[in-house]
Amino acid sequence: MKRSFATNKFYHLFNRGVDKRKIFLNKNDYIRFIHDIYEFNDSNPAVQFSRLTREDNVGSPTSNIKPREPLVNIHAFVMMSNHYHSLVEQLKEGGVTLFMRKLHTGYTNAFNLKQERSGHLFQGSFKAVHVEDDVQLAHLVCYQHSNPLDIWKPSWKEKKLTASEVKEALKFLETKYRWSSHLDYLGIKNFPSVIHKDFLSKFFGGAEGYKKFFIDWLRQYEKGVEDIRDFILE
Repeated sequence: MKRSFATNKFYHLFNRGVDKRKIFLNKNDYIRFIHDIYEFNDSNPAVQFSRLTREDNVGSPTSNIKPREPLVNIHAFVMMSNHYHSLVEQLKEGGVTLFMRKLHTGYTNAFNLKQERSGHLFQGSFKAVHVEDDVQLAHLVCYQHSNPLDIWKPSWKEKKLTASEVKEALKFLETKYRWSSHLDYLGIKNFPSVIHKDFLSKFFGGAEGYKKFFIDWLRQYEKGVEDIRDFILE
């Protein structure tokens, strides 16, 4: 069944590796995927990828021949070793479908070539859920950005975090994990060209407003996550 996406609507897009395998094996894989997020978000054909694994090129234009024609606004993302989440807004008809097809195909081809493997890398087609209201939007951003805390403390969701644990969690995300849009919303330059930052920055009230909301969300994780059960990758 063909899926349809409405222009100017928000969607949570996510997928994992086939058989739950790792799709990011090292730093270069993360850099590659982030650069692909930027490069494939364009109605124009992508240029040759001879320089995309260089970290200083992430999110920078590779060609000045044609202006970019973004398919979606990427508002937030996070990458874990075997899955990813993103929050996007479709800008033109068919934009989500074309962007995701280009992203999955391009990254899979590069990964397979590098690892000398063949076949599917992702677990079927990407999953997509329409974000219905501001409450879901706010909780979803925090859920995505809190994913890496499973590395910091796998059991952190099982009981309410103490004040000291919240500080530890924030420090981990700020100093130990950069593969998400969390740092950019804190006002720490990370991958600013990849995301469309203005909307969520205004939505949360700037970096300080975002940080306060995120901290409150961590403290009340179980309550917050109830509004986004359909968005969680089990």
